[in-house]
Amino acid sequence: MIVGVGIDVVDIARFERSLERTPKLRTRLFTEAERGMAVRSLAARFAAKEALAKALGAPRGLLWTDAEVRRAEDGRPTLHVAGTVAAAAAERGVVSWHISLSHDGGIATAVVIAESG
Repeated sequence: MIVGVGIDVVDIARFERSLERTPKLRTRLFTEAERGMAVRSLAARFAAKEALAKALGAPRGLLWTDAEVRRAEDGRPTLHVAGTVAAAAAERGVVSWHISLSHDGGIATAVVIAESG
């Protein structure tokens, strides 16, 4: 059963300017494994984290680094949660995630679906 759906879009150039203007933003938004990626990939991952929050109903207190987008062996993106995000997901009965990322034409986008058991 679907618990929630979230979608978000990010203007890649604007996001890049934000990262340049505020150097600590990478550390606040991304896990160590994510930080070295290209800006378009970071923008898509930020969109995924925003979409994840929306899928959970935008609860307060989520830490961005408690969600990480990884790549499965077959190339699909996967979502891994811990800490504050895992706790919010557990409260809502979420047991699995579906995620899609894209970037084209200067825009990064993500869709996240939270599913219960």
